Amino acid sequence: MTMLEVNEVSVYYGKIQALDKVSLTVGAGELVTVIGGNGAGKTTLVKAIMGLLPIRGGTMRLGDVDLARTPAWDRVRHGIAYVPEGARIFRDLTVEENIRMGAFARKDVRIGSDMERVYTLFPRLQSRSRQLAGTLSGGEQQMLAISRCLMAAPRLLLIDEMSLGLMPVLVSRLFALVRDLVAENIAILLIEQNAKKALEVAHRGYLLENGRIVQAGDSAALMDNNQVRQAYLGG
Repeated sequence: MTMLEVNEVSVYYGKIQALDKVSLTVGAGELVTVIGGNGAGKTTLVKAIMGLLPIRGGTMRLGDVDLARTPAWDRVRHGIAYVPEGARIFRDLTVEENIRMGAFARKDVRIGSDMERVYTLFPRLQSRSRQLAGTLSGGEQQMLAISRCLMAAPRLLLIDEMSLGLMPVLVSRLFALVRDLVAENIAILLIEQNAKKALEVAHRGYLLENGRIVQAGDSAALMDNNQVRQAYLGG
């Protein structure tokens, strides 16, 4: 079943076109990655899906919801959560306060149990629950940003440049976590410069260059593609 469908979406910054008729899909319980270099349009794409940038042409749907007609705040209520590049946590709140902020749109009774689940995934955060978020390391802040999004109980998780600036050992741990989240039936769209790591965990991938999708397919095929190997996998 298709969870997210982006069909021929174009985005402009003024008169400059950033995305040119981009199309992609993410199925329920599927991990899909979008890879590409700096300036390719990856962050623009995820911001458009989240409703932070307007689209000029094309359609976007989350199941039967027309995202183009849905404001950003309401997309969260429909089941989309967004981990932005650079984490963007609330630095002057505690770790626990940041995590609880992710559940602001929820009215169910599972919030407590979901807090316990988050702390099971990231025990380091539990030991720092009363610490100000701005004092955490870069890797811990990325963990916190993911935890906050999980508290929204998303059907679709958008993650932008998760590995940026992190130590290799932590990068490997976070990619393993993302793979495990898919096993819990959370669909994930992973925007990532680390093409090798992303394709190792993803079911399918898209290569975005200059605002256009130039390659698409299952991850194994993309890793064996000469264009992808030469440009993004070190030959």
